[in-house]
This record gives sequence, C-alpha cells and structure tokens, in this order.
Amino acid sequence: MIGDLQALYGVTAGRIVRDAHPGYASTKWAARQGLPVLPVQHHRAHASALAGEHPDVGDWLVFAWDGVGYGDDGTLWGGEAFAGAPGRWCRVASFRPFRIVGGDRAGREPWRSAAALMWEAGESWAPPVEGAALAAQAWRAGTNVFETSAVGRLFDAAACLVLGRAVASFEGQGPMELESIARCEASPVRLGLERDSSGLLRTDWLALLQVLRDDGLASADRASIFHESMAQALVDQALKVREEKDFDAVGLTGGVFQNRLLGERVVAKLVRHGIDVRLHRTVPANDGGLAFGQVIEAMARP
Repeated sequence: MIGDLQALYGVTAGRIVRDAHPGYASTKWAARQGLPVLPVQHHRAHASALAGEHPDVGDWLVFAWDGVGYGDDGTLWGGEAFAGAPGRWCRVASFRPFRIVGGDRAGREPWRSAAALMWEAGESWAPPVEGAALAAQAWRAGTNVFETSAVGRLFDAAACLVLGRAVASFEGQGPMELESIARCEASPVRLGLERDSSGLLRTDWLALLQVLRDDGLASADRASIFHESMAQALVDQALKVREEKDFDAVGLTGGVFQNRLLGERVVAKLVRHGIDVRLHRTVPANDGGLAFGQVIEAMARP
C-alpha cells in the first residue's frame, strides 16, 4: 500500500515516522527500509493530531485517554495528560497504574481489567470464566503481566463489574454498553490525586471499586456515577496543572473520548471554570487519527 500510494502521487519517501512500540510490524518494516526513522510516542501523536486541527492554540493541556499505547518507560500508557504543543509535549498527569494479565487480550476480555483492579486492591476476586484461576496465579507470580495506566481498561473493568460483561466480541463493547445505560448527571466519587516519586500527578481509581461492586445500587446509577467520577477526575487534574502551568485550551483525544456522555460532562465542567475546550472536528479521536498526529509531531521537531 505504501508503495502504491507513492507511485500514485508521484512522491518518494525521504524519512519514516512510526509508533514508538518496538514490537509493531510497522516498526520492523521501517527498520528495513534504509531511511531515517523517527519514533513518535502513541499518546503524543494523539495530542498532536488534535493540535493539528486547532492551529490557533499556542499552549495546550491535552488529555489522551485510550486502551493502550507504548509509553516512554516501557509500560502501557492510556490515561495521560500532556502540557505544551507538538514537538514539546511534557507528560504532567496520569492514573495510578495497575498490573494486568494477558496483554492485548484484555481488550476483548474485560474480566482481566476488573480482576487486575480487584487484585491490586488486595481483594480475592474470582470471575466466573475459564482461565481466571490460572490468570490469578500468573498475576501473583508476575508472569505475562503488564503495567498499565489506561483509562480504557478502567472502563472495561467498570463494564465487567456493573454489567457482568466478562468477554466482548469487539474492543469497546463493554464501555459502549455502560454508556448506554448511564444518565446525564450523578454525584461523583472524588478520587485521590497525588504526586508520585517522579513528580507526576496520579489519580487513584481505588475509591471507585466500592460503588462499582455495590449490588444495592441499580446498574444505571453505578454507570452514571462512574462516568461522572471520571469526568471530575479529569477536571481535578486540569485545575491542579493550571496552578503551575499556563495553557490556552484543554484538548480531549484518544478512543475513550468517543464516549459522548463523558465528553459532554467534561466540557460542561471545564467551561464552568472558564477553560476553553477543544475536540476533534474532522480527524478521528481514536487511532484513525494517529498517522496525522505522527506527521504533525514530526514536522514540529527540529
């Protein structure tokens, strides 16, 4: 396809921009081409895709929330906030990381995310699915375990705990079902926000587990509280960052922000604080906009 497109448009590539993940097929292909290669971290590409649609904004605070992306430290990011602009993004906030068994399988098996949160919280939780006992052993032993801060996996976990969605036929099915039963507003659970040893702001998801597991609450109520709590967590991060860094607008990008309810609640809350909020208009918020963001990021670097 790459060869066909170059032939069609009469151009020849002079350098290659790729995702920073070392295991992708595109990474291995790029290394064989004999051209200069520029790796771009996944969530910075998301942030740059949004910035490319809004060139009037100088300094940003962009929230890139999705299911997974290879981070600078080799862990799987997905709940990140970046200050700056294309070519100079600085990671300023994230979520408390948790260890998940099975890597990419978690996207189609939400029980893995729910189990990871429960086990991280010290709970002995056994989902009624084949392989759960073996996964628990692997988690305790640290075998095939990956550390992640992905908000997409938090939504998967919520869908499993609230709706019993243990296995999905496509990635995002559980979160879509969770959104479909949630109402517009609810009282949020206030989540802890502290700096880690590196100075990065981290939101702690732990307080959500009690509500998500409360069978005395209707599923719709729990779904509503979860959405409102995640929206409030983002706003809390934004207000904390604003105490130390100036920015012209907050941006929302990544596959999680295909969730209309979440996006609307975040926008409403930020606007009440006098903060300009920018969303994607043409380029997809999910990985469909990633290549565009990689190009914007590459063009902004020296």
